[in-house]
Amino acid sequence: MAEQNAATTATTLRLVWPQFHGATRENVAQLLPELDYATARKGYAVGARALDAFLPDHTGPTEVVPAPAVDDEGTTDGIESCQAVTRSLSSALELIGRHRPDRILTLGGECSVSVAPFSSLAEKYGDDLAVVWIDAHPDVDTPDTDYDGYHAMAVSHLTGHGDPEIGALLPSTVDPSRIALAGLHDWTEDAYAHVGEWGLESFAPDDLRESSAPLLEWLRATGCSKVAVHLDVDVVDSDDIVLGLGAVAGGLSRAQVQRIVADVSSVVDVVGLTAAEFIPRSLLAAVEMLDPLPLIGR
Repeated sequence: MAEQNAATTATTLRLVWPQFHGATRENVAQLLPELDYATARKGYAVGARALDAFLPDHTGPTEVVPAPAVDDEGTTDGIESCQAVTRSLSSALELIGRHRPDRILTLGGECSVSVAPFSSLAEKYGDDLAVVWIDAHPDVDTPDTDYDGYHAMAVSHLTGHGDPEIGALLPSTVDPSRIALAGLHDWTEDAYAHVGEWGLESFAPDDLRESSAPLLEWLRATGCSKVAVHLDVDVVDSDDIVLGLGAVAGGLSRAQVQRIVADVSSVVDVVGLTAAEFIPRSLLAAVEMLDPLPLIGR
């Protein structure tokens, strides 16, 4: 009963984070060629707002993280739009610090939106926090690898392997032994090497299709009673539906993702949840069509 009362009274912050800067401009243009680039570039921001609009109303505090409306054109220390992502990261940490929540629901935005909330939860819960990173990609790039998009460096920064100046802003890191990559099936070789080097656990889609047992066994072995779950919607098999920026075949089904998260929540306390990388293509196409019309457009 005490645990139920604690869960009921815990503060949950909904963080709406319409950040798009972590994906490279080249990547967005390549993977959304059917849209005008200016529309495509804001896809992640529109996705965050759409999720906030259509998901159930939140009864606790809600904050919208300021994200610069335009890119800065520079690349600093191997990170494109580094100034924009750093400013937005600082704003998110300030908002989280203002509320000091027990739990954080983050609606993104690209994958880097998990860095601030998960780092803050790691500061709060210490070694009692595990992270389940459900994603087609490992997000373990660094400023030294070929890809300059900060969203592909989210796990790197959470584990203390990212850009030192960005890392200095974070309140805490998570030991790689307490992070599992679930649904991993697409990567670049120069970054993938970090999975083994840093000691991250990983599960391919086929490891989890029939049962969540392998992931739950790993979770129990960590000894953690709390978990933060990152869900990049591109983990869903693109032959089922394309929800993210890229179409990545061979992923999990939507039902399998739901079952995995439900099974995780049945054995540990979910204190963090991020929904990231949603690109509402039909909505973007409608906006692009309507924008220049009389009484609507710029």
